[in-house]
Amino acid sequence: MHIAEGYLPPAHAVAWGVAAAPFVVHGVRALTREVRSNPESTLLLGASGAFTFVLSALKLPSVTGSCSHPTGTGLGAILFRPPIMAVLGTITLLFQALLLAHGGLTTLGANAFSMAIVGPWAGYGTYRLLRRFGTPLMVAVFFGAFVADLSTYCVTSVQLALAFPDPGSGVPGALAKFGGIFAVTQIPLAVSEGLLTVLVMRLLTQSSKGDLTRLGVLPRAGKDLHEEAVAR
Repeated sequence: MHIAEGYLPPAHAVAWGVAAAPFVVHGVRALTREVRSNPESTLLLGASGAFTFVLSALKLPSVTGSCSHPTGTGLGAILFRPPIMAVLGTITLLFQALLLAHGGLTTLGANAFSMAIVGPWAGYGTYRLLRRFGTPLMVAVFFGAFVADLSTYCVTSVQLALAFPDPGSGVPGALAKFGGIFAVTQIPLAVSEGLLTVLVMRLLTQSSKGDLTRLGVLPRAGKDLHEEAVAR
């Protein structure tokens, strides 16, 4: 999904950067409030960022100028909500561009919009909707991570289609082409990421039950699931 350095036309690169900027600024404020209010969250925040960094660095060849890989953003979105993941995801993309030549600075805005903004919001929305209807936690976590991953690639397909429309069929034809190529690798990767995220969440429920209760992932004693969802 990381669009390579210099691959997007300058106008597109600037436009996606402008679109992503407000979300990142809002995320910085949300992250600052979280750290000030709950300094004990620092370790879990770092783990969420590291999870995203490691998974999104595992790339497979795919569309020219891009690649396929897990995103790792679903976990952090479920734990801390999407605004904070906008920051953690953008920092991850920046480090990967500078240290791993994965992605790029000119395409940072486009990559952040798809992986750090749309992915977390789509995954979190799916997770919350399922929980509201009483879906078991781990099932909701799986689908949250799955949708966060897959929606990222849907947006990347749109970004590439807008930048490189098909000569005959235009943007719709290019969208079908890019989306079809991504689907071959990304659907299995999204399933794998969902399963891995469930495994990590199971470990957290054992080692960080207090933090997960405070964050609203696990219900507090004396409150049923519906009351906890409303409270959050």
